[in-house]
Amino acid sequence: MSVYEAKVGEFQGEKAVWLKAGKYEAAILPEYGGNLVAFRDVEKGYRFLHEPAEGGMEEFKAHPAIYGIPVLFPPNRYEDGKFPWNGKLYQLPVNEARNNNHIHGFVHTIPWTVEQVGVYGNESVVTVVVQVREGHPVYQYLPFDFTIRLTYSLSAEGGLAQHLFIRNDGKASMPCLLAFHTAVSVPFATGSAARDYLVKVTIGERWEMSSRTLPTGNKLPLSAEEIALQGEGLNPFAIPLDNHYTVKPQNGRNFMELTDKKENVTLVYDAGTSYKQWMLYNNGAREGFFCPEPQINLVNAPNTGLPAEEIGLFGLEPGEIWEERARLYVK
Repeated sequence: MSVYEAKVGEFQGEKAVWLKAGKYEAAILPEYGGNLVAFRDVEKGYRFLHEPAEGGMEEFKAHPAIYGIPVLFPPNRYEDGKFPWNGKLYQLPVNEARNNNHIHGFVHTIPWTVEQVGVYGNESVVTVVVQVREGHPVYQYLPFDFTIRLTYSLSAEGGLAQHLFIRNDGKASMPCLLAFHTAVSVPFATGSAARDYLVKVTIGERWEMSSRTLPTGNKLPLSAEEIALQGEGLNPFAIPLDNHYTVKPQNGRNFMELTDKKENVTLVYDAGTSYKQWMLYNNGAREGFFCPEPQINLVNAPNTGLPAEEIGLFGLEPGEIWEERARLYVK
C-alpha cells in the first residue's frame, strides 16, 4: 500500500512543504517564490529537478531562476524595462544591465502564502498563493489587483501534477504573461552521465534574437540539431542553447521528454497546450542542468508590434480567470 503524506518541514534549513506519495517525494519553498525545488524517486535515487547542492542555499537565493520550477510573471526580457499596456507605459526595473533589459518578473523571489496542505484520497497536495493589491511589492511596477494560485499534487500513479490559476481581481484589463523556468537535472540518476541522455521537445519555429536577446520578429530555419530535438532527440548539451521557439504540439500534446538511455527511463514534462512558446536554455552547454521553459508569451511581447494572437499577448478582463495544468511523470 502506498504511503501518502503532506506536511510542513524544512529543506536545508528553510521552511518547506514536503509531499510524499509511494516512491515519490517533492518539496516546495513557499517563502522563496513558491518554487517546487525537489521532485524525486526515492526508491531509484532519481532527482529530477536541479536542486541546490547541500549547503548551497545562498547560491540558490542569489540565482533562484536555475533551480526547481520558478514562476516568472511577467516572464523573460523587456526592452529597457518598458512595458506598454492599454495605452499606458509601465517601467520595470532594469536588472539585466549588460542588455539594459528587465528580466524574469517579480514573483519568483517573493514569499507566497501556504493556503492548503493535506492528503486527499490518493494525492498529497499543497497550494500556495500570491495576492497583489496596492502596497504589495509587485504593485509598484504592475498596478493591478490579481491572484496567482499554484497547486501541486503528488500521486504514486501520476507523478507530479501542477495547476496554475490566475484571476483579475481589479477593475481594469491586466496582462496575463507567465512562464516557468523549469530546471531539470542532467543526469538525474546517480549512476548515469550526461552523455547518456536524449531530450525531445515540441518546438516549432525558432525566433531570431538580437544581440540584446530580444526577438527581431523574424524566424530562422531549424538546424539539424534542432530538427533532432523535434524527433528522435538530442543530447541536452550537444550545442549551446539560449533559444526561443514557437510550440508545435505533437498528438495534441506540448511536452519535453528527457530519456536516460542507460536506465531506460524517460521523464515526461507535459506542459499544456496553452503555452505557445518554448525557451530552451542549457547554461552554455555546461553539464548539470537543462531548462525547458514553457511560456504563454513571446519575449518582450508588448514591445514587438507583432500580432497579439501570434505571440501570446493577452489580458484578463475584471473577474476573468486563466488556468492551465502540467505534469511531470516517468515512463
